[in-house]
Formats: sequence, structure tokens, C-alpha cells
Amino acid sequence: MNKLALFDCDGTLVDSQANICAAVEEAFALHGVAIPERAAIRRIVGLSLVEAMRGLLPAAGDAQHRAMAEDYKLAFQRMRATGALADEPLFEGMIAALDAIEADGWVLGVATGKSDRGLAHVLDLHGIRQRFVTLQTADRHPSKPHPSMIALAMAEAGATPETTVMIGDTSYDMLMGRNAGTRALGVAWGYHPAAELIACGAHAVAERVADLPGLMRG
Repeated sequence: MNKLALFDCDGTLVDSQANICAAVEEAFALHGVAIPERAAIRRIVGLSLVEAMRGLLPAAGDAQHRAMAEDYKLAFQRMRATGALADEPLFEGMIAALDAIEADGWVLGVATGKSDRGLAHVLDLHGIRQRFVTLQTADRHPSKPHPSMIALAMAEAGATPETTVMIGDTSYDMLMGRNAGTRALGVAWGYHPAAELIACGAHAVAERVADLPGLMRG
């Protein structure tokens, strides 16, 4: 069986909060509702869009949540078409960490709340899409922390729960890993605090990107 290192994207591989916050703010403005603080928006990064809107505006109904999710997508598309997207940089040291993890015999995958299109864009931007043997997105799965993404990723990568590590920056990632029966490794440079990751089941939390390969061996 292969060893699978399954990464979240936003807040784990790349810092994409500026674009996510801008798209959420535009969607809320279009619906004439109070725009949430950016700290609140960062809290829902990683969820599927409808779940994210539900989390930010719980008093609204399902139809409005779905409409706002569509407006979020349209806002992102407009930003991309007009060149208004902010940079979504890889966190410093990530390429070296991926190199070291692969050298230790792991195959790589992604499990993200992004769409197929959004994930392809960011991976192609950094020239790393070919490194990942399995790409799981919100287009084909229930929202995190449902374990569906991990289950299909393991099937595609030839891995088992015992040989898989879910790596992410949010409580949703840690709970998804636990729900799938895998190890869960948190990262401290993303959008949820390390203490929350531990409380939600992280086996360990990497304080720096350079710590990832060593924690994978643990």
C-alpha cells in the first residue's frame, strides 16, 4: 500500500485569504446584508460554499445560502477575468517540504473546499499540479468534515487509513481525518489556531513548514 500525504489547499499549501474574503464580501453586498468581519470569513475557509454561507449567515434560508454561493463563484470569476485576483502564494518553504516528503516515499494528494477550476488554477500557477496523484474538491463531495474526499483519495492513491495523513489548517480538516480513520496533522500558519486543531483531533501541529517532513515520520 502507498503512503498518502493528503493536503488541504487554502491556508495549508497557499495563502489565499485575500481573494476568498473579497469574494465573500461582494456576495454579501449583492444581497444587501451586513458584510462579516474578515476574521469570521477566515473561520469558514475550507467548507463547501453553501455550508460556508450558512455558517456566516445562519438566519437566512437554504435558497439564499445557495444564491450567495453562486454569487461568490461569479465574483471569483470576475476577479480572474479582470486580473483583479490577488496573489495566492505558496507558504514559504513549501516546495522544499514537498520534496522531502516525496523523498520519504509518500505520494501526494489534495482535499479542498475549492472547486475543480479553482484548485487547477492555483496548482498550475505554481507549477505543482503534476505532483499530486489525487485531487478531491467540493465539486464532487459533501462538505468537510465528511470523510468522502479522503475515502476517494485513498482509493485513487492505493492507500489505506493506516497509511494516510490528512494535513490541514482548520478544525474541519482534523475532524475529516478523524472521521476517515487517518492520522490528522495540523499546521499553525493557516486560519484556525493550533489549540483548536488539537481539540478537534490533530495528532500533532507543525509550527513551521520545515517541520512537516519530520512530523510525517512520527
